[in-house]
Order: sequence, then C-alpha cells, then structure tokens
Amino acid sequence: MTNINITSFRKDIYNLLEQTIKYNEPINISTKNGNAVVLSEEDYNSIMETLYIMSVPNLKDEIIKRATDDNEEYVNESEVDW
Repeated sequence: MTNINITSFRKDIYNLLEQTIKYNEPINISTKNGNAVVLSEEDYNSIMETLYIMSVPNLKDEIIKRATDDNEEYVNESEVDW
C-alpha cells in the first residue's frame, strides 16, 4: 500500500490513480483529520463480492465442498448441446 499525505496526493493525483488502476495498489492518504484509502474499481468489486459471499449462510462452505467434490457427477461443458 502506498502511503502519502494529502498535499503530495493532490500534486500527483493523475499518476497515482493510474498506478492504482494498473497495479491494484491501494493508496493510503493521510490528512490532519484522518486517513482515506483509494482502491481500484477491480479491488473494490472483489471486496464487495467477497462480502456478499460471506454474508450468505452456508455459501462459503458449499463453495469449498463443491471444489473438493468428485467431478464425475458433472458434465463437461464441451458435452453440452447448447
């Protein structure tokens, strides 16, 4: 995570945001009233999806179970007649 103060962030906002988007590297911006974190949209969406999955009862356990299940009961996508 990049740590920067608000003055430096203001001076180089374009480049910092481009780097955050390109490399998914969050920016921690410090001000005299507290800090803020800037994330790429991709990271934000990933966090929201994870929170959603974790909020659905038993969904996490079901995902883990299905990942380790015997795949014989599943049909290969190439075998499906669309």
